[in-house]
Amino acid sequence: MSLPYPTLLKSVGAGVGAFLLFGTVTGLVPNPVYVRMVPSTPADYLFLVATSAFAAAFVYQRSIVDQPVGDRFATGGIVGGFLAFGCPICNAVLLALFSSSALMTYFDPYRPLLGVLSVAAFGAILYYQRKKGCETC
Repeated sequence: MSLPYPTLLKSVGAGVGAFLLFGTVTGLVPNPVYVRMVPSTPADYLFLVATSAFAAAFVYQRSIVDQPVGDRFATGGIVGGFLAFGCPICNAVLLALFSSSALMTYFDPYRPLLGVLSVAAFGAILYYQRKKGCETC
């Protein structure tokens, strides 16, 4: 017995998985393990949903094209999206590189811009991949 629309189910699974994983480790999805240290904003939720949706769309489109492109670009979009909605002083990598006051002073104000750039990167790679040779699209 085969699943109906396996490509669609795979992409929806990737989107839901990205939403739950990233939402949990950033504290946007309430959980008992992780507590967010800065208040969440509507933009944080917007970038979480957008990053998850674009990840799902990329997985779907990648599976139906003849020659998929843009894996590294999509990875950059996911990382940029994660940094855009993640708690800046909860990120151990950023905290190891910079102090919490430097992150809140210099990095936090640019998180929305980073989110817009990551969404634009995903939109560009989806457009480019579709334009490049997606006969099914």
